[in-house]
Amino acid sequence: MVLLHVKRGDESQFLLQAPGSTELEELTVQVAQVYNARLKVQRICSEMEELAEHGIFLPPNMQGLTDDQVEELKLKDEWAERCVPSGGSVFKKDDIGRRNGQAPNEKMKQVLKKTIEEAKAIISKKQVEASVCVTMEMVKDALDQLRGAVMIVYPMGLPPYDPIRMEFENKEDLSGTQAGLSVIKESEAQLWWAAKELRRTKKLSDYVGKNEKTKIIVKIQQVSFNVSLFFTSFQADKNVR
Repeated sequence: MVLLHVKRGDESQFLLQAPGSTELEELTVQVAQVYNARLKVQRICSEMEELAEHGIFLPPNMQGLTDDQVEELKLKDEWAERCVPSGGSVFKKDDIGRRNGQAPNEKMKQVLKKTIEEAKAIISKKQVEASVCVTMEMVKDALDQLRGAVMIVYPMGLPPYDPIRMEFENKEDLSGTQAGLSVIKESEAQLWWAAKELRRTKKLSDYVGKNEKTKIIVKIQQVSFNVSLFFTSFQADKNVR
């Protein structure tokens, strides 16, 4: 098995193993899937930390409003009574006005916190230092653990607009966000090794040889249209004419 140390730019991401005979079309998609799934775990963990501290997401039309504004506009959070954490809630105001302030009690809060830490450990970049390969199955396990913890603390579920629920249901909308810029479309993913693009039409062994004990550093990026290259090519073509 060839050991791939996957990086984005100069930053280590994870280790992954693949036979040298693997088609690069398949390998590129696999690397992109693991990369993106790790980002999903990170996003969910971040929102679950806020859930543990400040309760469920407010309806979009109530976010950022003061209590007086909510009262004046006669707005009501219809999901607040349905989505009560197990064991009751403890009020802890969300100063940025995204969540309703009805936080889980300390015991339930620790259920969320403990699971968050366990999930983070699975997809941590420290796994590279520990020589632990990360598989899609491991990342899915982290997602299942997070989903299970939310179900324990919120047995009635979360509002349909809560970003955690939307992530679990793969309905998240990352357009226009910094998080969205980090995601790499599987169809546009590109792997590079030793300043060479690993073309999807070839096999891994076409680049690294037949040695299955090879370790390489590959960089993942999204295909970008090189405007300067196009302009140079266009000018050359024009001059030929």
